[in-house]
Amino acid sequence: MTYSRFVALGDSQTEGLGDGDDVTGLRGWADRLAERLAVLNPDLTYANLAVRGKLAADVRREQLAPAVALRPDLASVVAGMNDMLRPKFSAATVVGDLEAMFAALTGVGAHVVTVTFPDVGAVTPLARPLRPRVLALNAAIRAAAARHGVTVVDTHPYPAVCDGRLWSADRLHANARGHALIADAVAHALGLPDADDGWRRPFPDPAAGTTVLTEARWLAGFLAPWLLRRLRGRSSGDGRTAKRPDPLPWA
Repeated sequence: MTYSRFVALGDSQTEGLGDGDDVTGLRGWADRLAERLAVLNPDLTYANLAVRGKLAADVRREQLAPAVALRPDLASVVAGMNDMLRPKFSAATVVGDLEAMFAALTGVGAHVVTVTFPDVGAVTPLARPLRPRVLALNAAIRAAAARHGVTVVDTHPYPAVCDGRLWSADRLHANARGHALIADAVAHALGLPDADDGWRRPFPDPAAGTTVLTEARWLAGFLAPWLLRRLRGRSSGDGRTAKRPDPLPWA
């Protein structure tokens, strides 16, 4: 299939954190997918409304109306990870916001695609207590998507996506290689030409294990600052706007 207007909604993963930086610019899986879509249709226009740090309710409140107004024929909705990291988490509440976005976007004729979350405990051992939340949210996402004909890229069943070589040093965001894999997975789910299930396959060689020193550095360099922001009621997205709010030609 070819698409003429792609609009991406979400948080830091869709914004592209981990693939580039704020100085040279962020790329990310949605940009990479847009590039592939533009090969099929050079007239494609693409908007990315995602902003880091946003909860699912924030994405719905701030991004849904602009996205609907753009009348996309393809839209991606990926949110919920920031919710899972909060003390008061409700899978039903998060999916209520996601489903509202599914309904509104499919209602204007968009083909909607979403992504389930991988086993975060396999990426970060300290995140193992979050596994029940991931399972509950993924199950709810699948059910909501089925009700609205939304395409689901189900990453959770495949251990390959948890390989540390696909993740940034903060272990919360994919790195460039990981964003490329997500783009491959979405392209495969959409049935794009030359897309296959290679994204599901593990690396041929095992990843190096973590050490006490690497865990200590991660705690001090990433987890502690994140917790401090939460205690102060701050978000990494405060004061930020979408990097690509208008649908522009990919070129």
